[in-house]
Amino acid sequence: MMIILLGPPGTGKGTQAAAIASRYGIPHVSTGDVFRQNLRQKTPLGLKAGAFMDRGELVPDSLVLELAESRLKEPDCQKGFLLDGFPRTAPQAEALDAMLAAAGKKIDHVLFLTADDSVIVKRLSGRRVCGSCGTSWHLDFNPPPPSGRCPCGGEVIQRADDLAEAVEVRLKVYRSLTGPLAAYYEKRGLLRRVPGDASPAEVEARIKTALETPP
Repeated sequence: MMIILLGPPGTGKGTQAAAIASRYGIPHVSTGDVFRQNLRQKTPLGLKAGAFMDRGELVPDSLVLELAESRLKEPDCQKGFLLDGFPRTAPQAEALDAMLAAAGKKIDHVLFLTADDSVIVKRLSGRRVCGSCGTSWHLDFNPPPPSGRCPCGGEVIQRADDLAEAVEVRLKVYRSLTGPLAAYYEKRGLLRRVPGDASPAEVEARIKTALETPP
């Protein structure tokens, strides 16, 4: 299977990506990880991307596509992959389709995890992390130590981008970008909307049904 995973922050994409990759025996290709790997290894593509980032500029679509293409050409992706973090816009999706078509391939499914804004804001604004080691907690599901200190001794904090106001801004930006992207895949009959407002096990079961039920 060649799958794209979409969804706003707070819908459990990370958890579900791992479950999908394991169930179907395909690599989870996170474009964020691809970027970091190329930057860390100082590959030609990584150096190009780093130059834009150092100037505070967005990495051009053409270069993002090159980075994605280089990863998707690796042996472990030849029988399928789960693409996470790319494409982000309809023009990127069109470029990805053209690139795959040139290799005789195509996207099979586009999973779109959804949840009400109120659910997402509650999930993310309740998150706490250790400022030293990065261990995470949640006020409702996995409360941090009452002392406000991680077992490692670090201070338990709330990240600025997890403040309720910041989460609302992130959601607006996400939807402005992905609205046309979702429409692009919906027109092609590939979009599978999956409610992400349940337990991880229930969402995983919904995804399995979405992937294995003919449209």
